[in-house]
Amino acid sequence: MTEPVVRNPDFEAVVRGSFAQQGLMRTFGARMIQCQPGVVEIEVPFAQGLTQQQGFFHGGVTTAIVDTACGYSALTLMAAGSEVLTVEFKINLFAPARGDILRARGRVIRSGRTITVCHGDAYAIGEGGESHCATMTATMIRVDLPRH
Repeated sequence: MTEPVVRNPDFEAVVRGSFAQQGLMRTFGARMIQCQPGVVEIEVPFAQGLTQQQGFFHGGVTTAIVDTACGYSALTLMAAGSEVLTVEFKINLFAPARGDILRARGRVIRSGRTITVCHGDAYAIGEGGESHCATMTATMIRVDLPRH
């Protein structure tokens, strides 16, 4: 595997600054626990307001944090002045997200000038250990940051 090409030496500040602006991630109580070239991890603590009818993390929460981790993993490899948007994703939710923490890890598979393909996984973490509960393939597009 080749080393990711970092196009912006300030990528971590850019990624963490953008993440801090996301209202949905604030609502979830999410925090970014890793931000490396081509890899981002996000955790969400369990809260009743994030559950489905059987008390597990809702699939929408799982999907949102894996998509976010993939998007930010793509942004770590973008040039300054860039932002990313999700173009497409496919997610498989294959086990209940039951635990105290839901963790998503996004990593870049291939980063291009415009299109980046990422892979993401979600893990529910609790007393019984870690359970791999979802996997995603996502396509991101680079766009210019809006000028104010």
